[in-house]
Amino acid sequence: MPRFETRRRVPFTPDQMFKVVADVEQYPEFLPLCEGLHIESRREKEESSTLIATMDVGYKAIKESFKTKVDLNPLAHRIDVTYLDGPFSHLENRWCFYKRETGCEIEFYINYAFRSAMLGLLMGKVFDTAFRKFSQSFEDRAKEVYGRA
Repeated sequence: MPRFETRRRVPFTPDQMFKVVADVEQYPEFLPLCEGLHIESRREKEESSTLIATMDVGYKAIKESFKTKVDLNPLAHRIDVTYLDGPFSHLENRWCFYKRETGCEIEFYINYAFRSAMLGLLMGKVFDTAFRKFSQSFEDRAKEVYGRA
């Protein structure tokens, strides 16, 4: 199964980066491969919330949609994504934001496998490249939202 994990230091607070990543409705504006995102449900709890979201992704003539459960825990500065339906046989994604002396450290982890070997061959390299750009895309978005730190 393809897996990607990275840590990146940014000049923004954990709260700021959490809010940028948690604002999933904005993903089509800046995230590689994301062509659309629809929130199907949102359940608020005292200290966290859970979303059910469908993301439309595309590259050239290939278009796919997949549904996930997104658990947002702002106090822990953690976002966990669980796969529900779509072209994958498995998808696990996690974001953690750690306070540092200046800014924060972002931990991004994703582990996935396509259900179809053919789709895996077609999209695997594209997804791998996109995931490697995710952290930079979110840092760029934070600069747009909060200005230069």
